Amino acid sequence: MHHLAVDSFTIGELIILRTKPLKLNWSLVKSKTQNFISNLNPMWATQTQPSLFQPPLRSPHRSFSFKTLSSLKTPTINNYNHLIQTLCRRGNLKQALQLLPHEQNPTQRTYESLILACSSLNEPSLARVVHGHLVDDGFDQDPFLSTKLIDMYSHFGSVEDARNVFEKTSDKTIFVWNALLRALALADEGEEAISLCRQMGMLGMPLDSFTYSYGLKACVASSSSHDLAERRVRQIHGHALRHGFKTRVHVATTLIDCYAKLGSLPYSRRVFDGMTERNVVTWSAMIACYASERPFDALMLFQEMMMREPDTVPNSVTMVSVLQACAGLSALGQGKLIHAYILRRGLEAVVSVFNALIAMYAKCGNLETGRQVFDTIKCQRDVVSWNSMIAGYGIHGFGREALHLFEEMIDKGVSPSPITFVSVLGACSHAGLVQEGKRIFASMSREFGIIPRAEHYACMVDILGRAGQLDEAEKIVEDMRVEPGPTVWGSLLGACRIHGEVKRAEKACARLFELEPLNAGNYILLADIYASAKMWEEVSRIKRILEGKGLQKVPGCSWIEVKKKLYSFVSVDEMNPRIEQLHALIVRLVTEMKETGYVPNTKVVLYDLDQEEKERILLGHSEKLALAFGLINSGKGQVIRITKNLRLCEDCHTVTKFISKFANREILVRDVNRFHHFRDGVCSCLDYW
Repeated sequence: MHHLAVDSFTIGELIILRTKPLKLNWSLVKSKTQNFISNLNPMWATQTQPSLFQPPLRSPHRSFSFKTLSSLKTPTINNYNHLIQTLCRRGNLKQALQLLPHEQNPTQRTYESLILACSSLNEPSLARVVHGHLVDDGFDQDPFLSTKLIDMYSHFGSVEDARNVFEKTSDKTIFVWNALLRALALADEGEEAISLCRQMGMLGMPLDSFTYSYGLKACVASSSSHDLAERRVRQIHGHALRHGFKTRVHVATTLIDCYAKLGSLPYSRRVFDGMTERNVVTWSAMIACYASERPFDALMLFQEMMMREPDTVPNSVTMVSVLQACAGLSALGQGKLIHAYILRRGLEAVVSVFNALIAMYAKCGNLETGRQVFDTIKCQRDVVSWNSMIAGYGIHGFGREALHLFEEMIDKGVSPSPITFVSVLGACSHAGLVQEGKRIFASMSREFGIIPRAEHYACMVDILGRAGQLDEAEKIVEDMRVEPGPTVWGSLLGACRIHGEVKRAEKACARLFELEPLNAGNYILLADIYASAKMWEEVSRIKRILEGKGLQKVPGCSWIEVKKKLYSFVSVDEMNPRIEQLHALIVRLVTEMKETGYVPNTKVVLYDLDQEEKERILLGHSEKLALAFGLINSGKGQVIRITKNLRLCEDCHTVTKFISKFANREILVRDVNRFHHFRDGVCSCLDYW
């Protein structure tokens, strides 16, 4: 006697296949039946009659009758339930729905499977069919299924349907409330979500970690007022503390993220440091907070995580943030180490990690390796992958290559996104490709149905402004379909700085001071333009405005990686123990350069001082200090890589060109706008930046 565990789905597959006569794969039927019979008794396989595998005779206009199923002698109770659930797991939603009317007693689990399949397969039309069957079968008051329905409608962006499910559910458990709260928060319906939180409080509904988490996210999305959003986050934070949720990892992680989005990184770190228990999500959230604005701290925190929490294994989200931090510092050595770790963990095929690798190599000045990753890693490239590579070519000044890659992307059938056009237009701007930029901009709505946004107009203003076509750039601003924002006026102001246009600069700043009253950079740029025109009284006036508003210029800071260690320098860094040695080298180099024609560009100094004092200030610029450190501490022939948090000044640009020739070194400097490749006294930007 053979005791065999028969796979019921093997039989089920045969039944379903027989009920879909127009798409039957009889080879598959034959194979599965032979396997099934062989499992019962190997001797029977050779005795099977060939006629068993022949298609049944039927009319071409008549499908296989479900009566055949009822004639089977196998039990049918819960048989359809099992088949429906299995079909849903395998992605055969339509076949599952065909079976649903023939199950007299569908279970809660069956409907859960159908709802989850609708979401995973993105089938909004079938979702309504499932919902209709669910109501007909009396499951509309099941709070568990109501929660799943709300989540499903949230996935499809149908908040109104989610609200209707919530309203019609009489037994509203905490899970039902949380489901709607989450749906509203994800849909940026923050005010309604906060109102729902208040309603829960008034009804005495006991809150849980998810309630606090979704409520906090709603606060960030609720209002354009930064102060109001921050006040609400603090209120929920206080409520969570009073009710004993301060140690809950889920709540604390959301608080870290919310405070960071509100620009309160110190509060994020305070919450993080106060946690008694952390997991990989918590560490990843804090690293992500630092990655864009304080990349050095992000890498230090990642190092701390690896040392203090050996059992906490970084995931793909962690690695994306760490790669972003490496990119922010142009820390190529660190980035390569992270890449090796990613390969060991097998994370390179995760598309978000794949995209972050491309961006990291491009922003660290190693564009060739970035392209190699783009071409060779076995990963399904998405539009972000193409955008990352196009943007990489753009910031390196390779506008033609960026355009060719954009055309290749279109040829392969990948639909461009609004970010794609920002990347392509930015590449045109850095390379001075004015006509190409105009053509790409015109094609957005005409060929791809993408309405230009403020950032696209800003790119066009930048393209025209850099090329000296300021009249046309200003006309672009005047003819915009939307109200010009800070990015557009900022692009015009930057062009005015390049070409010394005082009047247009004042016009642009008048709007910028209204839109961004606390952005010190706009005041500094205007003061820079006044200084270039030797309008010292106006420079003094701008300085008084800055002092009156309590605004300060962002100090220049540069980073350099030497022997896989990062070093930072700030302008006029008197506290640095190496400062005397670095200054001595810079003075010697500048003296030698003066003998070959170098003239210090003192117009970038915003003070009415004598020439000697201005030159002394220029010697203390952070990028010069970093460059001197690199010359002293790096090996002969090694590429020197420097990152600066502001735009590279004209004098430092000139000095770096001289040094690249004198020292016979390749020097890469990445400023806030682009890469500068210095080699043999020439920069890749050809002095166009």
